[in-house]
Amino acid sequence: MIREDLRNVAIIAHVDHGKTTLVDQMLKQGGVYRENQATSDRVMDSGDLERERGITILAKNTAIHYKDVKINIVDTPGHADFGGEVERILKMVNGVILLVDAAEGPMPQTRFVLQRALELNHRVIVVVNKIDKPDARLDEVVDEVLELLIDLNATDEQLDSPMLFCSGRDGTASYSPNEKGEDLRPLLDTILEYMPAPEGDEDSELQLLVSTIDYNDYVGRIGIGRIERGAISQNQDATICNFHSPEKKKRTKIVSIYQFDGLGRTQVETARVGDIIAFSGAEDITIGDTITSTSAPEPLEFVKISEPTMEMTFSVNNSPFAGKEGKFVTSRQIRTRLYRELLKDVSLRVSDGDTTDEFCVAGRGEMHLSILIETMRREGYELCCSNPRVLFKEIDGVKCEPMEKATLDVPAEYVGAVVQKLGQRKGDLLEMNPIGSRTRIIYSIPSRCLLGYRSEFMTDTHGEGIINTLFDGYAPYRGDVTMRFTGSLVASEDGETTRYGLFNTQERGNMFVGPQTPVYEGMVVGETPKAEDIAVNPCKRKQLTAIRSAGADEKLLLTPPVIFTLEEAIEFINDDELIEVTPKSIRIRKRILNTELRLKYQSRVKKGIQ
Repeated sequence: MIREDLRNVAIIAHVDHGKTTLVDQMLKQGGVYRENQATSDRVMDSGDLERERGITILAKNTAIHYKDVKINIVDTPGHADFGGEVERILKMVNGVILLVDAAEGPMPQTRFVLQRALELNHRVIVVVNKIDKPDARLDEVVDEVLELLIDLNATDEQLDSPMLFCSGRDGTASYSPNEKGEDLRPLLDTILEYMPAPEGDEDSELQLLVSTIDYNDYVGRIGIGRIERGAISQNQDATICNFHSPEKKKRTKIVSIYQFDGLGRTQVETARVGDIIAFSGAEDITIGDTITSTSAPEPLEFVKISEPTMEMTFSVNNSPFAGKEGKFVTSRQIRTRLYRELLKDVSLRVSDGDTTDEFCVAGRGEMHLSILIETMRREGYELCCSNPRVLFKEIDGVKCEPMEKATLDVPAEYVGAVVQKLGQRKGDLLEMNPIGSRTRIIYSIPSRCLLGYRSEFMTDTHGEGIINTLFDGYAPYRGDVTMRFTGSLVASEDGETTRYGLFNTQERGNMFVGPQTPVYEGMVVGETPKAEDIAVNPCKRKQLTAIRSAGADEKLLLTPPVIFTLEEAIEFINDDELIEVTPKSIRIRKRILNTELRLKYQSRVKKGIQ
């Protein structure tokens, strides 16, 4: 049976190439909104963090109707850290729309997602987006896309993929680079003509691969996937099985079924082969499971998700300020929350740490882990986090470390500073190509050597540089490298900072706190150019021994403090430091808070005694 009334497509691209904006216009022109309905930009980025950062973190499903055909659309993330989302979503669709920025051309994540799509033999529609940009390079970008397809061993059919030219912001598409078009009809027509209709045996036994998981407080876990064969109905008995664990078979009941329509879900009684649906009732369902009929429990093979490359330790907050700002502070609450995250995020790994108060959390990269921490703090959790560390592997008896392919777009005048810094961090220069007034540099560099580099890169390029990284396999360990050349200014006592104390302390370096800020012994209050820690007292008060005017302290000029975001704090901290994360504050502290005990420990470490 071929479902000519249905198409399932995913939109894939590098970060910030316009996927979510294009979906906005497809929804508007697909009749999802009323003519006079007020809409927001990037409506598919429904999470607060997604809207703030302008990135897609979780894949989203939607559907539009065009010429009596329902088009299921999946908007996928562009960041490499959320590649696990893209990999599993591709199993749910029959083809992909590859978006490429008309100025930047194919970027690292473009290669990654396209390679995954080609491996699954998906048909590809290439869309050159943002053609109205003043620095658009349409002819060159078309050639670069073809070179990429050849490089990824695309089939002859995939090399003949249709190519369209779009302005996602204006909602226009055309078949020619010299025309702008009036609406998105050329794109929608191409989807109907070129994308294969789902097909399968409607009369056979049920098979549905769960590609993603949602959660609802009322109905519990909700599975989302495409029906590969057969049909499913409300209150049907079914079996949960898994390709990689054949012994795992469990009876369940499908309580309710939902189809995606526009921005919402519509409850239906039945669904058939080719439909992408959400269903509730199967409590223990996880990503990669197959829902089958009870008479023929045959699991479907699930795409292998890439392993995590980076790990952080999450622990209970044990600072003097513990419990003052957070709602969930115990190890049991943190543990429950982390293990609940595993139900939705296949790229994450969580294991118990050395003590009952610690948990090892491994993910795809700094952003992947920082998004989790930020989400938890907004939910009211309070915890401490270590600095990230890469996960080493032993391959053929050799210690190997994860590598990244870093692509940097830099204004020509700053290339020297960037090349020098990456050389110090054991990077190998692969390519350097001028593109207009900018230069594109490609490096192969160990993942650990990029920790803490992003903020340094933005400083070196005066905020004009663009850096993108993509996991590039494992290579033999390249030896130790110094990542941070500065020390910390550490508070030597508890109290509230004073203008007088900060004025005397700021001569030592950059401050992280302003006046009248509560601090505690062992809290990092600044950074010093020296490569060693200095104990300071920002709470010191001026002795009241002489008569002076009431406003004397106001004449003390203070340098504005450096306020860290969570990512900047993760990049900054050393091995002996932690980040104290609460719903209201981000503080940096030493693992050992007591000054005397910390100095004794550091002395033993220098002598090689643990």
